[in-house]
Amino acid sequence: MNPEHQKALLERFLRYTAIDTQSENDVDRYPSTEKQKVLGEILVQELKDLGLSDASMDSYGYVTATLKGNVPSVPAIGFIAHLDTAPDVSGENVKAIVHENYRGGEIRFSGAPELGLSPEDCSALADCVGEDIITSDGTTLLGGDDKAGIAAIMTAVEMLGELDLPRGDIRIAFTPDEEVGRGTEFFDTERFGVRYAYTVDGGMKGELSAETFNANTAIVTIGGINIHPGKAKDVMVNAIQVLGDFLKKLPRELTPQETEDREGFIHPVSVEGGVDKVVVKMILRDFDLEGLTKQKAILEEAIAATKVLYPRAKLDLEIKESYRNMRLHLEKDPRVVQFALDAMEEAGLTPVSLPIRGGTDGAELSRKGVLTPNLFYGGSNFHSFTEWVSLQQMCQASEVLVRLARIWAERGKK
Repeated sequence: MNPEHQKALLERFLRYTAIDTQSENDVDRYPSTEKQKVLGEILVQELKDLGLSDASMDSYGYVTATLKGNVPSVPAIGFIAHLDTAPDVSGENVKAIVHENYRGGEIRFSGAPELGLSPEDCSALADCVGEDIITSDGTTLLGGDDKAGIAAIMTAVEMLGELDLPRGDIRIAFTPDEEVGRGTEFFDTERFGVRYAYTVDGGMKGELSAETFNANTAIVTIGGINIHPGKAKDVMVNAIQVLGDFLKKLPRELTPQETEDREGFIHPVSVEGGVDKVVVKMILRDFDLEGLTKQKAILEEAIAATKVLYPRAKLDLEIKESYRNMRLHLEKDPRVVQFALDAMEEAGLTPVSLPIRGGTDGAELSRKGVLTPNLFYGGSNFHSFTEWVSLQQMCQASEVLVRLARIWAERGKK
């Protein structure tokens, strides 16, 4: 990538991270936060400035646009990233800091002196010596997830508009509410009009993910009996205490902090209530559907054992489907993955196929018929105060997208 495009990418990224786009869980509106549309409106104008005259944002906050192709009868492809940042850590007043020419060792955070980022804590950093590392000041997340993906796509669009390379139509989409699991809830796949797409949503250089967790949400509702504590003998059933015993019966080896690679987990994420009623929400994750079935059985066994201890308590379990592993869908047309691997090799990268211990918009899009693996943007420590990205790896992500457009035009004839 030439210096002008690298400078433009950096400026875009810093501009985007300054806008708070944090989404919100458990709200009955879409998008969950209106502030995501602020970035959406900016992107619509920037896309129009790049010559994508049909750029628009709908009432749900989806930004879409088309970079017209110059080769007939080849499939249109999509490049997708999400607007929102995670609810876990504040995204307000992000102060991005560029640590130029990282020399190794620990990076300190000016706004949070107690924090440090080093290769000992994050091994991926060791491979970034000589690169420009971007962090927040430690008081917020950075927002690289997924504004790095947006910046990489926007820069690829600019490059494609300037380069004389064959390409079909390139459809662009920026989606709200991915971080709260609702990124494709109102996404019109028919209007988007592609069968192949790529999310640019995390990972280090060369990483491609064609597999995600299968995901369910488990909701356990515990009904107790409340009475004045002075009259509670043999009457009160404290739902909070019931919850404590229920959680103790879940296998510790199935918690996120005890699992890695292809191991699934059961993860309590929120608790609401009091003595008379408690509701605990848990996320269930496994790469195989059989694993989710086993996790449900574990919860049922824990509930049954807890009822023995508290026969007058009520414990109910509800399971809701969240998303499914996109692997089975992507296998229907291997080109969508193979072309991405080829584009990375052309860009001088060593492709690394890694399953995502999480989900992306691509999981649901693949289920809906838009085959959508995930590509890297060169970042790590998502959803945290120590989140970081590499400028050079964002540039490499843009270069991979440019090559993908050409490869589909040359080898993806309808």
